[in-house]
Amino acid sequence: MQAFLKSLAQVLFFIAVSSLMNALAQLLRLPVPGSILGLALVFLLLQFKLIKLEWIDLGAKWLLAEMLLFFIPPAAGMIEYKAILLASGMRILIVVACSTVLVMICSGLLTERFARKKERGQS
Repeated sequence: MQAFLKSLAQVLFFIAVSSLMNALAQLLRLPVPGSILGLALVFLLLQFKLIKLEWIDLGAKWLLAEMLLFFIPPAAGMIEYKAILLASGMRILIVVACSTVLVMICSGLLTERFARKKERGQS
């Protein structure tokens, strides 16, 4: 029960950060979504050790595990754009596939670079 309450509090923290950053982005008319600002804020808080990873770890793991649920509403909303999908569906699919592959390649290369750097630092 205590782990559940801890996870709930951590998820509420992420919701609060997201809501605050969305409001800030809208208030300042920033061209960056509030969710990206929130991600940057949490990253900076962790980097400057203003919050500890243990304070948000369970909530972050739960949100990542349930990430698929967050994609269902946008996917269902695509039904409204049937004409666009019929006209440009193949081009959209190619762009999505290419960008996914590009992200996977970049992520792999960066991970390898960081792993090598970490190994050299420990040797």
